[in-house]
Amino acid sequence: MEASGHPFSGGLFKIDKQSFEMAYDLYWEKVFAVCYNNIKEVEPAKGMVQEIFKSLWERRAELEIEKIEHYLIRSAKFKTFEYIRNKVSRQKHNEFHVMDCSASSNCTEEQVLFNSLKEKVNLLVDTLPCQCKRVYKMSREQGMSNKEIANMLYISERAVEYHITKAMGKLKMGLANY
Repeated sequence: MEASGHPFSGGLFKIDKQSFEMAYDLYWEKVFAVCYNNIKEVEPAKGMVQEIFKSLWERRAELEIEKIEHYLIRSAKFKTFEYIRNKVSRQKHNEFHVMDCSASSNCTEEQVLFNSLKEKVNLLVDTLPCQCKRVYKMSREQGMSNKEIANMLYISERAVEYHITKAMGKLKMGLANY
C-alpha cells in the first residue's frame, strides 16, 4: 500500500470483492460527477455509474488495472459520450420521422390507406391455392430466397418461380383498382 492508504495508487492489481467494494466507496461520487457534468441528467448518470461498476465486476477476471481511478474516469467519459451520441441519433431519427410525416399530406389518411391495402393483399393471398400461398408467404413475408423455399418444400426453384409469378399475377389483377 502507498501513503495514500489504498491499494489503487500504483502497480497492476486484480479486482477481488474487497478491492471492488473499496473502489466503489472511494470513486462512485467522482464517476457520478463526470457523468452528470457531461449530460446534466441525474437518473441517466446514476444508471451509467451502475453500468460502469457492473462492467468492472463482470470483467474483473480479465482486467489488469494499474490506476483504477483513471480507468473509472475514462469509462465514465466513454459512457457519457456513448449516451450523448445515442441521444443525438434518437433525436435525429425522431426529427426525420416528424419531418417525413409533415411533408406528406396526411399521415393518418396514408396509414388508413396502407392498412386497407394490406388487408386487401392478405385477403387476396388467402384465396391463392395452398402451395402457391405457402411459397408467396415464404418469399414475401419471411424474406426467404427461391433456393431456400425450394429446399424447404422439396420442390424445384423453377416451381418456386412459377408459384410466385402466379401469385403476383393474381395480386395485380385483384389490386388493379388500387
